[in-house]
Amino acid sequence: MTERTYTISDIEPLDLLGVNNSILKVLKERFPQLKIVSRGRTLKFIGEEADLDLFEEKINLMVTYFLKYNSLSEGDLENILGENGKDTVKDTKGDTVIVHSNTGKKIVARTHNQRKLVEASFKNDIVFSVGPAGTGKTYTAVALAVRALKNKEVRKIILTRPAVEAGENLGFLPGDLKEKLDPYLQPLYDALRDMIPAEKLEDYIENNVVQIAPIAFMRGRTLDNAFVILDEAQNATEGQIKMFLTRMGKSAKFIINGDPSQVDLPRNQNSGLIKCLAVLRGIEGIAIVELDENDVIRHRLVKKIIKAFKQ
Repeated sequence: MTERTYTISDIEPLDLLGVNNSILKVLKERFPQLKIVSRGRTLKFIGEEADLDLFEEKINLMVTYFLKYNSLSEGDLENILGENGKDTVKDTKGDTVIVHSNTGKKIVARTHNQRKLVEASFKNDIVFSVGPAGTGKTYTAVALAVRALKNKEVRKIILTRPAVEAGENLGFLPGDLKEKLDPYLQPLYDALRDMIPAEKLEDYIENNVVQIAPIAFMRGRTLDNAFVILDEAQNATEGQIKMFLTRMGKSAKFIINGDPSQVDLPRNQNSGLIKCLAVLRGIEGIAIVELDENDVIRHRLVKKIIKAFKQ
């Protein structure tokens, strides 16, 4: 048995170990073979050399991650403690800020596959982003759209998704088109509100700089100079998604988000997203980025839930 000490010098112990030592408790659960004691800015850990090396490596990754993102959630911790921990915390010099939030916080890709999504969007005009809930598909796509608008690469942002629960017949719902669709587009709105001041966003919506439309209403349009996001694409039929993709005009960017494991279509209808992943793979200018439970940035239990359903 060997004893080592680690001095927490660059950040506050509370930031590293969590409120009421919540993160320290997770560390103790993940390293039951070690005796871990925290006193002030000092961590003492006792065990076999190989286990001590791994533990010290993970602590260093945690510190690096916090210094980079100014946060360390339980979900982040799960990623760092996993097999791809080093991918989660890459060299900060290689990172690109997508956009800044309303509070000035830098919004960057936080996982290995999210970085692949950002890079794919820079290099391709159509990107399919597929993976389970909580992997940042929607948020990253919106950040890329806002970046393109702010950089004057596009003139408008168009948000769309299938309204499967209402059978694409939204007429019976009260209000105008925007009000009918709002309940279905809340994840997109939440992301937009993080990145565009409220008054500016309302102005954009009023002047059609930011547009909201159900996928069924896209027929006949040509989408020029636009960054277009199709969310929940697993619930678009083959006909709908083919129609949507062929709306693409000049200087347009498309990101199609979806989770093939969460199809809500009637049994007699096939998911257009699944068809696209089969027939469009390998076409130049089209990229497919697959995210998984290692990209989940919600509560750490979300990752465990996804793994359980996979099994």
